[in-house]
Amino acid sequence: MTFPFVAIAPWLLLLYAVVVMAGGVMGYVKAQSKPSLISGLISGVALLIAGVITFQSYNVGMTLATILAIALLIVFAIRFRKTNKFMPAGLMAILSLVCAVIFAIARSL
Repeated sequence: MTFPFVAIAPWLLLLYAVVVMAGGVMGYVKAQSKPSLISGLISGVALLIAGVITFQSYNVGMTLATILAIALLIVFAIRFRKTNKFMPAGLMAILSLVCAVIFAIARSL
């Protein structure tokens, strides 16, 4: 049962990074929000760096990915609470929570 988490987590991390970056770009295109673009790209690149580190040093990369996912969870939860709109903040908060849990489990195995 431990193998799927260990095998899937790095690929989920890369997918999560792409989704975060795409969300930043979509926020800019839809609402002309430069902060969304900048924060989305910075967060996505940080997640990509964690992904690269994961392929070299699994525990270090997964620890960094867990910390980043928790930070994004907090940001998106605050945005969701402020706007009460599920899209995109609520969805990204849930995605960040799921990723943080999977990364933490994969890290601990």
